[in-house]
Amino acid sequence: MATRDKLYMGIDIGSVSLNIAVIDEQMNLLESVYQRTMGQPIPALLDAFARLAKSFPKVDGVVATGSGRELVSDVLDVDKENEIITQARALTYFHPEVRTVIEIGGQDSKLIFLEWDERSGKPIVVDHALNEICAAGTGSFLDQQAYRLGVSIDKEFGGLAFQSKKPATIAGRCSVFAKSDMIHLQQEGTPTEDILAGLCHALARNFISNLG
Repeated sequence: MATRDKLYMGIDIGSVSLNIAVIDEQMNLLESVYQRTMGQPIPALLDAFARLAKSFPKVDGVVATGSGRELVSDVLDVDKENEIITQARALTYFHPEVRTVIEIGGQDSKLIFLEWDERSGKPIVVDHALNEICAAGTGSFLDQQAYRLGVSIDKEFGGLAFQSKKPATIAGRCSVFAKSDMIHLQQEGTPTEDILAGLCHALARNFISNLG
């Protein structure tokens, strides 16, 4: 009987979405899942497992990361790892030359610095910074405002923002102020693409002032 390859599952559960990757021993991606948790991480996880069980009835190792890793680790009794470490390892596996990582998450944003470690022969994290827990300056900031405009964050937002000829000026320090600016801009008839581009600029300014 042929010995099957061992299979491993990574679970990244954050404030907005659930991401699952199934890989083999050669680091080949066999299956991936992305879905929004809608504030219900465990039901979302169980739903994803039900879909994956047909193709992968057994895996040999599981690790959880993301802001919800503690919950997943406790419920499933699996290992957990800080998302800063997992992001750095994943990125340097594919791009070992990278020394700076910018990650915009749903709940927080991260700035990670890497340096080459002579002893291990691998890049390692030497410093990092996170923003305060606030919607402004994070993926949720863009997500919430896109919803208000009736724009799909994953299918339309980026393409429309790139069409902007004159990005609008929008406050990025607070999502409440940003909403007020957007309402005013809409009343003035500002094109949607200019509002979206303005939101991106606001997020970038927030990131630079808080972390950069």
